[in-house]
Amino acid sequence: MPDYTPARWTSTPVLARRSRLVASRFSYGTNPALVAEVQAAGGGLRWFEQQVSAAATRSQDPDVLFDWWPDLNKDAATLWQRQVDDVRGVWEVMWDYGRRLMTRRVHSDLQVLEVMTELFEGHLHVTADGDAQATHRAPYGELIRSHALGRFDDMLAAAITHPAMLLYLDQATSTKSHPNENLARELLELHTVGVGAYTEDDVKNAARILTGWRVRMWTTFAPYYDTDQHWTGAVSVGDFTDANTDPDGRALTDRFLRHLAHRPETALRIARRLAVKFIGDDVGEGLVRRMAQTYLDNDTAIVPVLRVLLRSRAFRLSQDAKLRDPAEDVVATYRVLQARVQQPTSDDDAANAMIWQAQKVGLVPMAWPRPDGQPIHNSAWATASRAMASMEIHWVMAGGWWPSEGVEFLQPSDWAPTPLPVTFAQLVDHLARLLHGRPSNRNVLRAACEACSVDPDTTVTASSAVLTWKLNRLLAVLLDHPRHYSR
Repeated sequence: MPDYTPARWTSTPVLARRSRLVASRFSYGTNPALVAEVQAAGGGLRWFEQQVSAAATRSQDPDVLFDWWPDLNKDAATLWQRQVDDVRGVWEVMWDYGRRLMTRRVHSDLQVLEVMTELFEGHLHVTADGDAQATHRAPYGELIRSHALGRFDDMLAAAITHPAMLLYLDQATSTKSHPNENLARELLELHTVGVGAYTEDDVKNAARILTGWRVRMWTTFAPYYDTDQHWTGAVSVGDFTDANTDPDGRALTDRFLRHLAHRPETALRIARRLAVKFIGDDVGEGLVRRMAQTYLDNDTAIVPVLRVLLRSRAFRLSQDAKLRDPAEDVVATYRVLQARVQQPTSDDDAANAMIWQAQKVGLVPMAWPRPDGQPIHNSAWATASRAMASMEIHWVMAGGWWPSEGVEFLQPSDWAPTPLPVTFAQLVDHLARLLHGRPSNRNVLRAACEACSVDPDTTVTASSAVLTWKLNRLLAVLLDHPRHYSR
């Protein structure tokens, strides 16, 4: 039996354990550029603070927007008319939306902003499927992005009254004589206080408060407020009451939504969602309550809550506790392979093809069909079929076979440590540091040896098979390892 004691190639830097955890959870995959960035910042916590500051000033910079799909900048009326005229379907534009999301996640250096945007696009979910809401879906995503590191009450007030949300949950056609309860119910159940914290009468009154917010369906899709359709009369939702005498209920809506955002039940639900996303599926109630109190003490600001989370013992002990979802897997694979996606000129280019890769693994970004948003618990993605689909994507990308256009993969010689020769065990440690962000172990080394049919002490030169025609096997082993599946 060969000796699988791992070698060490310390010339390839890795982050300290806690910094690596911060960078991994709040990015879409560590790579040499991110490692250097975190080290230059002075560690993971300082890098996080730099990311927050940069997002406040650079979120609209061209180099982080990757705005390569012009249809996403067309207004709702134009998008709808182009569908009516069979120029291009709105659903096809939504493919572009998923592509833009994934490209930003691959290449943007505002990684914390992109991660938090995804989290809240899921919490205040509007599916990117469906003709009506899709006409406004791209601007809705940008709205969430603009608030993702701000205050939740600002985000909630803007999101619930956005035409994409009004269309998705049938508020766009709600009237004072027949208030539609769909948005009101999801507002209470999913977006704020949660099941058990409201009654059916609360839903009815919330629906009445929201009447007046409308969209011109199937024509221009322009949003407007109709005072003639706002229900007036006293309303009560939980401990929120209002005489509601003004036919213009926009100020009432804003008061109501901000009240909900400041409810202790909402604070607990936001805190728990952050804890599940960034720590693990089962987080102690003590930490959740501490985070919720921080949320309330800071006027619903999100970043102070994240600071509590990052400094918690539960976070420090949560290594390998969270699985990547399908899109995160694809994006992380691009990042750790250091592949450079280019502006697309055809459907076969990587920037366009990566959405099909995510679909093959299990889910296109923002395509979850229900209002609750795609799952963030491990159980949804810990299946054999998902693992097999991921392995196939890893294999073709390790070989640079698909997509092969509109993307630059590293050449085999780029993966070699210097100077050569080295032992195979040293090569594996070097690659584990690049792809996993940490040194190899016995498990990684043994899998690599068996995949490439070599022993740990085999000498590797520039012309060795493991750096030429067997390199795809070696990279695929590292991509298929549990370390790559976890955030």
